Amino acid sequence: DGISDNAAYLRYVKDTIKPIETDVSWLSKRLSSMIQTIEPARPITRIECTRRMSGVRDALYVLNGKWKLPIILALREGPKRFTELQRTIETITPKLLSKELKELEMNEFLLRRVYPTTPVLVEYELTDYGSSLDGIIEALSEWGVQHRARIQSR
Repeated sequence: DGISDNAAYLRYVKDTIKPIETDVSWLSKRLSSMIQTIEPARPITRIECTRRMSGVRDALYVLNGKWKLPIILALREGPKRFTELQRTIETITPKLLSKELKELEMNEFLLRRVYPTTPVLVEYELTDYGSSLDGIIEALSEWGVQHRARIQSR
């Protein structure tokens, strides 16, 4: 019927997905819209493959480790002080949180504001550039929920 392999896979996932702990009807609707918008699969050129691979490597380099995305996710709620971030993320050590915050600031994902008070107040806030990761974080979250369900159903 002219449907691409990607669309067929998404239809399969939509038809076979099982409810987890919460209502996942939103996921079914999202998959339906994705099926309608997918173009037929086409082979990619070596140049395009290399470009995509470079992009993935760059993204993984900047977002490496298990803490950067949770920090960004925590800052989506609004500006936070160091201790608030540490409490939100729970299992991260202060030394590691400090290192990750410096790297995220260096890559312009967050802004560090220092207020001249006694004691000094330091707040971390997500930049617009950091917010550009929202779609990626949502996609990773959806995939993670599906993957957990798949593994648990074995």
